[in-house]
Amino acid sequence: MASRTLFAILNNKKTKTLTADWLVMTRAYCVAPNPANINSLYSRINAIGDPNCSVTPVLQQWVKGKNVKEFQLQRLIRDLRSRRRYTHALENMEGRRKIVNKLYRIVSNGNKRKMKCFGIKVSKWMSSSDLEFSSSDYAVQLDLIGRVNGLTAAKNFFSSLRDQDKTVKTYGALLNCFVRVGLIDESLSLMKKMKEMGFLSSPLNYNNLMCLYTHRGQFEKVPDVLLEMKTNGVSPDKFSYKICINSYGARAEYDIMEKVLQEMDSQRDIQMDWCTYSLAANYYIKAGLKEKALHYLKECEKKVGNDAEGYDHLISFYARLGNKDELKRLWDLQKSKCRKQTNKNYIVMLGSLVKLGELEETEKLIDEWELSCKTYDFRVPNVLLIGYCQKDLVEKAEAKLQDIIKRRKIAIPNSWSIVATGYMNKNKMEKAFECFKEALAIQTQNRGWKPKAGLISSILSWLGENGEVEDAEAFVKLLRTKVPVNREMYHALLKAYIRNGKEVEGLLVSMKDDKIDENGDTMKILSLQDQNSEVTG
Repeated sequence: MASRTLFAILNNKKTKTLTADWLVMTRAYCVAPNPANINSLYSRINAIGDPNCSVTPVLQQWVKGKNVKEFQLQRLIRDLRSRRRYTHALENMEGRRKIVNKLYRIVSNGNKRKMKCFGIKVSKWMSSSDLEFSSSDYAVQLDLIGRVNGLTAAKNFFSSLRDQDKTVKTYGALLNCFVRVGLIDESLSLMKKMKEMGFLSSPLNYNNLMCLYTHRGQFEKVPDVLLEMKTNGVSPDKFSYKICINSYGARAEYDIMEKVLQEMDSQRDIQMDWCTYSLAANYYIKAGLKEKALHYLKECEKKVGNDAEGYDHLISFYARLGNKDELKRLWDLQKSKCRKQTNKNYIVMLGSLVKLGELEETEKLIDEWELSCKTYDFRVPNVLLIGYCQKDLVEKAEAKLQDIIKRRKIAIPNSWSIVATGYMNKNKMEKAFECFKEALAIQTQNRGWKPKAGLISSILSWLGENGEVEDAEAFVKLLRTKVPVNREMYHALLKAYIRNGKEVEGLLVSMKDDKIDENGDTMKILSLQDQNSEVTG
């Protein structure tokens, strides 16, 4: 599980931070919690809608009349951290793990910004209660403070700790805070102090530093950290090797990358996994070295076993290589080896078929999925909609979407946005406008949806040049429920007003009230008013 997480992070361009606590958080404990007690408490905390509300009353009420074990609270904290409910977690403290995985599934579709605020609060409550804190507890609290209140607050908290509480764990948590915000000099300085104190006896903190260099794009410095680790008598673990393999792949130093792979394979205490071979295959595919890529894909397949995520990676890789036969073989193998195919698995396979231009095969697989799915996830048919639009079959995409809706399925805004983008690319702006209005009208179905700025700009520009005033006003009013008001909206309205001979003074006042200043483009638009006056005069 940890291997897969690292692989995803190393290959995700959107990753904002890359720290070793990502690696730690993937390690699961296997102690079963008390489901009745924990679920009851968790459901109460989860029901708190406002992240700024205290969870202390809930915690105090929950413990009344109960013989509450400290490990139960610790497990709860770990789960809240996992779910990014950092503020509420900090009101309690520390966690163990098994419940993380369970509650992660429970709230996997929740509001992550709200969750982020929960973690810190449980930690604070726990520290104010008569519960003895260990160095691990302080380390977790320090990490939560850094996430919720920032680096300065974390440093102040660390300084306030007693000397006996400034252990390898709390120093490591402080290092995590430095790494999370990308501070190289501060991280190196702290690492130096930790070395002097004998706190660098495990690979974890070295991994943290290598992740920092990776995140900052300084791949050439990663191998030096691995070498320093070995020089200091610390044996690299599998994550150390993977980060280093990634650094060589990112710099296209494939011969050295293979040597590190071989060294990793020779370590008695390290078991090779599919993720490691996937990492190498990924770089060989990027480099166009097909034979090398195929070699490591075969090695990867030997290690996949019944891991559905591993098959997802293999299917995606073969799609990039344009190998339809391997795609279908692996899909059939995944179905026979794994317990069931999730929506995510279908999305990967559908996306791979679309990549190869196999729209008929994609349609058949959509039909298969619809017969087996328990919950209709619009992200699955969205893959087909994208495929249609890429082939300029936008009308077919809209017809498919309308057909799904007629079967009483509730669409998500992104589905309409995909079709709107397709029409925009064909310069059919009126249709793009109508479809995007549909997306805005159902945005409550997915509050996390972020409409594409390019699509919005194109529609606003079209409305300003061609739309009716009423349409422009209604669209901007609807758009403001999703996007903060901006100059572009006002410019579209100004153009529509001027083109239709409507006074703009009230609009300029509203623009000023919204704290949007006029700029050069605004003046150019307003000059059209004078030109229109001359023509009509």
